[in-house]
Amino acid sequence: MALISLAQGLTHAQQNSYALGAFNVLDTHFLRALFQAAEQQRSPFIISIAEVHFKYVSLEHLVAAVRTEAALHDIPVVLHLDHGLHFEAVMQAIRLGFTSVMFDGSTLSYDENVRQTREVVKMCHALGVSVEAELGAVGGDEGGALFGEADSDKFTDPAQAADFVRSTSIDCLAVAIGNAHGKYKGEPKLDFDRLAAIRTTAGIPLVLHGGSGISDADFRRAISLGINKINFYTGMSQAALGAIETQISQRDARYDAFAELLMAVERDIANVVAQQMQVFGSAGRA
Repeated sequence: MALISLAQGLTHAQQNSYALGAFNVLDTHFLRALFQAAEQQRSPFIISIAEVHFKYVSLEHLVAAVRTEAALHDIPVVLHLDHGLHFEAVMQAIRLGFTSVMFDGSTLSYDENVRQTREVVKMCHALGVSVEAELGAVGGDEGGALFGEADSDKFTDPAQAADFVRSTSIDCLAVAIGNAHGKYKGEPKLDFDRLAAIRTTAGIPLVLHGGSGISDADFRRAISLGINKINFYTGMSQAALGAIETQISQRDARYDAFAELLMAVERDIANVVAQQMQVFGSAGRA
């Protein structure tokens, strides 16, 4: 199936009250695991490639693999640039055929975030590419720190969200409501009252980053309050590491031990992703 835009996917998610899972990929094993889960669950989903991961991948080859794999399945799939921090990364993604980009100006001043995001939107919308942006600052470190925590001083302001959406014409907004990248220090405490207010003022689909570690009940409540895209990667990474540790501890002298290790990584990632698709309500929506 041809790749779809994020705007198309979010429209269906909004209309049917579920969230699209956005799952990061680093190689074709991650990629195959996602499609295994999606076929099993009959779930649409988002393939994310983060700018901070560009150094680990051959981007051109990985995108070619995404397109080849997508064509083999009848599952709606978005190819999304995750946390694009620089115009160069956004341009590279567009040239390679990404159908959606996130421009992350959350470290900039508010006015500069608006200005730069507006420019990205103008360019992307002219080419049919969707744009996600972030207002406030999601806790943790997208670049690799394992543990993260939220800073309430940087939570998304509902009134400011209305102005931001109006000023930029973005397709969806990533919010900071107590969520954090990486593993949570303690139990995450999401500010659902703030989320409800942002949904009212912003009026567009909302995005929850830092999905690994949030409870199923909190996911479902967040979706009921306007979250239609959920980023999930740390849980996949931890599943892959767990599979590797198990395979190594049980290894023998067989020549295909490494190949079996890779298959175990795919299997455990697929299992984790399938579970999240059920929680996000996207199962059966393809």
